[in-house]
Amino acid sequence: MTSKDVRDILKKHGARIEEQIKETNFDKTNYSREYVQFKEEMSPEFSRYEKLCNSLGNFIRLKVADKDKKKIERDLEIAHLGVEAGQALTLSIMAFLGVLFFGLLLSIAFTLLSEEGNFPYLFFFLIVVLSVFSFYFIQGYPSRLAAKWRLKASSQMVPAILYVVIYMRHTPNLEKAISFASQHLQYPLSLDFKKIFYDVSIGKFSTIKESLDNYLTIWEDYSTEFIEAFHLIESSLYEPDNSRRISTLEKALEVILDGVYDKMLKFSHNVRSPLTNIYMLGVVLPTLGLALLPLVSAMIGEYIKWIHVFILFNLIIPFLVFYLTDKILLLRPGGYGEASLLERNRLYPQYKSNKYYLTAFLICLPFFILGSLPLIFQYTAIPEMLDLQRDYTFSEIGWSFFGDEKIFDFKQSDSGITGPFGIGALFLSMFFPLGFALFFSLVYKSKTHDLMVEREKTHQLESEFNNSLFLLGNRIGDGLPPELVFGRVANSSKGLITEDFFRKVNYNIQQMGMGVEKAIFDPRNGVLVDYPSDLIATSMRVLVESAKKGLKIAAISLMSISTYVKNIQKINYRLRDLLAEIVSDMKSNMTFLAPLLSGIVVGLAAMITGILNKLDLNELSAGSGGVMNFATILTIFDLTNMIPPYYLQISIGIYLIQIIFILTGTLVTVDSGEDKLEKTNKTGINLKKGVFLYLIAAFFSTLVLSFLTIVVMNNLV
Repeated sequence: MTSKDVRDILKKHGARIEEQIKETNFDKTNYSREYVQFKEEMSPEFSRYEKLCNSLGNFIRLKVADKDKKKIERDLEIAHLGVEAGQALTLSIMAFLGVLFFGLLLSIAFTLLSEEGNFPYLFFFLIVVLSVFSFYFIQGYPSRLAAKWRLKASSQMVPAILYVVIYMRHTPNLEKAISFASQHLQYPLSLDFKKIFYDVSIGKFSTIKESLDNYLTIWEDYSTEFIEAFHLIESSLYEPDNSRRISTLEKALEVILDGVYDKMLKFSHNVRSPLTNIYMLGVVLPTLGLALLPLVSAMIGEYIKWIHVFILFNLIIPFLVFYLTDKILLLRPGGYGEASLLERNRLYPQYKSNKYYLTAFLICLPFFILGSLPLIFQYTAIPEMLDLQRDYTFSEIGWSFFGDEKIFDFKQSDSGITGPFGIGALFLSMFFPLGFALFFSLVYKSKTHDLMVEREKTHQLESEFNNSLFLLGNRIGDGLPPELVFGRVANSSKGLITEDFFRKVNYNIQQMGMGVEKAIFDPRNGVLVDYPSDLIATSMRVLVESAKKGLKIAAISLMSISTYVKNIQKINYRLRDLLAEIVSDMKSNMTFLAPLLSGIVVGLAAMITGILNKLDLNELSAGSGGVMNFATILTIFDLTNMIPPYYLQISIGIYLIQIIFILTGTLVTVDSGEDKLEKTNKTGINLKKGVFLYLIAAFFSTLVLSFLTIVVMNNLV
């Protein structure tokens, strides 16, 4: 063969080969460009961390130990962060120094502004504790980001293996199968698959198989079943017999399904005790400790102020609870979880809109103003300007229930006016947690209500879709083309939600003149706009791609995916049953027991304050010679130094809101994986239930216990 013959052959077949390469959509330039684009569109959380590392992380250069450096670099690589190990360590040290320096400045400012000029040692100690927490939290941030990436990516493991297996059933080409999966998987596993091609395009690896094997090493300690499944897929390429090749591919999907089930089964058994311990340490014990604070502050009030309570219960303890729950979630295996195509929903702009925040703020603003009335009366000249008394009594405004009890009850001390200690101020303080809870509840409900209705409709469709897939495969197997099969299946699904789905597809094909792929996947008029389901999208994508190879292959693919979907649904239902008891217990603790206990604590604080106030006002004394009399005992308790119930209730209310945010996110992740929509919706619902129960319990316990205190103490006079 001459060189002229070779050139003729290349000229003859070159255009066709080039066209085929374009159709596979895994050319180097495309994947390099797409990978960079996806990298730029990564989560804002990751981008903020990278920006901080590249700014504050370069402030000083620190050398990281080789052992730690390898681990940090591995975590940074898994999380796809363009950060060096030294920058990550420097950022954690800068966080420690920043919090410590800020706390030192505040302590010095308090010292200079106070009349006594005493340095606030307890306040500074709490700041030191907070700075140490911030150091360890930021230091372990790369590990948490890597684990979060794994959790998000692993929720797509089963669809990933499903895509590759289904594609390789009719086209035994690993490159094309991974290309197909990378285009149709959700973020972030799609980004990982694109990076496999990206590493080849930049010359890091010479073949897709080498790049794939390197990528699979990041799952060695996390998901061995994912690695085994891919190795089986690779081995199927060497099977000489077609039936054995298909059997090996099916075995790969079976391995990933069984692995996910076994790991979630183990997780469901092991997670109960840690979550219970966190609830006891992070909710029950701190709440019980709050009940003793009024009495303790009355005894050593010169050392304990409301700012200490705020730092401890609204910064340190919630931070600790978040850290502990985050450690538990790092243990959650992937491969199972909610996988919704939220971004493709026609209502997604509503979910991303910020207009609801302004509306909710305007609605809640009066509650914040009412809650601030005691502070307005204490720290402004408004009472004098309006010629009002600083301390009204209930009888002066016509409330004979509490008689001559003062509403705000400010006290005069050596350091100035302190308080408020009155029941009225305590009731007004309840508007603060009410305002915060109502604000987030209104925003989250407005953003997610319609989307949750759509999701419920989609879930019902998914539960029926398995049988419809089987029916669809049968019709195509009979020789009916995909353009006609949807109308036939719709007629066979009367009364079901699937009827509406297939009729919409058929309408787009017959009336709108669309092809099958456009009728389903068109971003404006496609059926998936109304049914944003990963399961349905996967099934329809397999139908479209396999139909290009022939009706018989399409029918077999749909039959296979019907079986796989049935197995996946069984696993999901079983795992939800296993986790149902844990989720139910924690939800009841979060929305019932914790708010009820916190509300009772507020009532006890009001009762203790009322008793000390009465004893102080009436100067009760009793005793006999040689025995310490009651008046001497009263000198131990200085009411003007104690923490006012007004501030205590605000700290408890905010603390409860923080705990609901943290535990709701934890429970959603345990049950459904990374699911932003579910987390947002459940947070709004739990805030409404939990905080409203807390306010009801706090109001009535304060009312009843304060009334009993007044009656009993008046009888002692």
